[in-house]
This record gives sequence, C-alpha cells and structure tokens, in this order.
Amino acid sequence: MEKPGGAVPGGVETVDVDEPDRVGAEPTGQGDGGGKPLVFQGASKPSLILLKAGVRATVVVCLATALVHVLLVFLHVAPPNPLSRQYGRQVNAWVFPLFEQNWRLFAPDPESVNRQISARTLHTARDGSTQVSGWFDLTAVDNSAVKHNVFPSHTAQNMLRRAWSSYLETHVGDDRPRSQRALMMQQYLTNIAADRLAARRGGTFESVQLRVITVPIAAPAAANGANPAAAVPKPADTRYLPWWKVDSYGN
Repeated sequence: MEKPGGAVPGGVETVDVDEPDRVGAEPTGQGDGGGKPLVFQGASKPSLILLKAGVRATVVVCLATALVHVLLVFLHVAPPNPLSRQYGRQVNAWVFPLFEQNWRLFAPDPESVNRQISARTLHTARDGSTQVSGWFDLTAVDNSAVKHNVFPSHTAQNMLRRAWSSYLETHVGDDRPRSQRALMMQQYLTNIAADRLAARRGGTFESVQLRVITVPIAAPAAANGANPAAAVPKPADTRYLPWWKVDSYGN
C-alpha cells in the first residue's frame, strides 16, 4: 500500500493540502506559505475618499481665489464704472499695497532724487526710563542686496521705495492720515521698518521713527555753453517722521 506523502509509481510525490471547509471562509489571520500577510482589499478606501475630497476642495479654493483676484485687479485698472464705485473700498483693500498696478514698466518715471531711509527704535523700561537706539540705514541694506546681484529680489528693489512713494502720495503736506488708504500705507511703512530692525538688530522696542534724507540728483552739465548753474545740486532735505507705536518686539 502507498503511504500518505510517499512516492507513487508515476514518480510524483503527493502532499497533504489543507482546504477551507467552505468557500468564502474568513481568513485566520496567518500568512500564506510564502510568509506574506493577508491583505484585505479595500481597507484604505475611506482614506482614499478623504484624500480625493481634500484635493478637490483645495483645487476649488485655489480657482475661486484666482478668479476673485483677477476680478478685483480688473476693477482696479478698468475705467471707473458703477461696479468699481460700489465696491471701491473692497477693491482697494485687496489691491493695496501688495498688488498695486501701474504702467511704469512700459513708461518708467526715472528717479530725480536719491533717498536714504533710516530708522531707530524706542524702548521704555519698567522703571520708566527710555532707551533710544542709533539710526539704522534701511536703504543701504537694500542697495547692498541689489548691487552686483544679477537677479535681485523684488523686496530689495521696490518694497521700501514704493512704500515711501505711496506714503508721500497719501500724506500731503504732513504726517496725518486723512483716509483709510493713508492709514494703511503708514502702517505698512511702519511694519517694514519694525520687521527689518528686529531681524537685523534684535532687542526690545515698542516704537519706531523714520528719517528720510532726500538728495536731488544734479542734472548733467549742459553742452554748447548752456547755463552751468542748472547742474549745481540742490541741498539735501531731511525729514523726521513721528514716533509710531508697533507691536512689542523682543519681549
């Protein structure tokens, strides 16, 4: 007689195989003959559904934000119309100061003056004494970042310069903001100075003051015997802005 698991005349060895008692029986939790664990198909389906929903929501939010941005910028640059007049406040709040649009790329207005913008800080100690720092040249930092740089950043080239130009446009004659945009530009300029002072100098302060030295650029010497007095540079003008409160830095 043949023994189980033994050889048969045909030369084929037989083995015992355990079969489940019924079709569709639940897995016992043990791996297969190769040592691989059993994997339930569809176990990560809820995670995939959540992932797809998150991606779709992100795409919708990005598209909606892009459409709103394009619409608001269009209303800003378009000729005055009933829609831009009705929602002018919302349009200006979105566009200024980060998305300001102008035509200076195609029709640049050359600078006729050089400006040196400096800032200093004020800190009031617990005993009531005040400490005023020395002046820090913000313009020099931007100039050093632009000079000999093939691809200078927009921040170094335009942020401080455009903030000051917009401040001059909204503060005519004095330093009192008379409109919401003027107040916004004042706060914008203050934040630039405070952030750069905190990053470069550190320390603790609650107020900042700006000093702007304006040096007119002399016209080139006229040729053909023209009046050379036109090329004489005008004296520099120094303007001190008020002390402005900021969020307490360094505390």
